[in-house]
Amino acid sequence: MRKLIEYVAQSLVDDPSAVQVREIRNDRNAVVLELHVAQEDFGKVIGRQGRVAKAMRTLMRAVGTREGRHTALEIV
Repeated sequence: MRKLIEYVAQSLVDDPSAVQVREIRNDRNAVVLELHVAQEDFGKVIGRQGRVAKAMRTLMRAVGTREGRHTALEIV
């Protein structure tokens, strides 16, 4: 799941080397991913009216459902 979000984010931004994804586990069934990007690429990851961010969260939810986990994505 982390690699999927990292791949999508690196494909969207101008500076792919600045993309970092950190995984935080709240309990055994919950996973929170923190996505860090360069300041100038922040808008590209969010998208217009949050559409890109919403799409990435939908992907995470689909993968999480298959694995039986609750997932969340935070863009920092």
